[in-house]
Amino acid sequence: MGFFDFLKGPDIGEGVREYNATPGAVLLDVRTPEEYREGHIPGSKNVPLQSLDKVTSFVNNQDTPVFVYCHSGARSAQAVSVLEGMGYTNVKNIGGIAAYAGKVEH
Repeated sequence: MGFFDFLKGPDIGEGVREYNATPGAVLLDVRTPEEYREGHIPGSKNVPLQSLDKVTSFVNNQDTPVFVYCHSGARSAQAVSVLEGMGYTNVKNIGGIAAYAGKVEH
């Protein structure tokens, strides 16, 4: 571990692998619908940060594992705080799609 490793955000590739290995998990993209259409991780649900209250329509169990990403990791960090404030107990910021090297859908 290097001296500046604490400055790095989460590893989105690792986060996606963890999501894929977690039964019943939800992958949440909190970018705008326009950004989502430009490319998103397969299987992700798009609920923009400003509309997070709508997440309850498909994640009704607050213990469901929710993996959150955005473009850079900043909005997903905010989303984790909002979701925890809504009572979700198993929420993880996996970072930004800008650093993702895997397959994306359009």
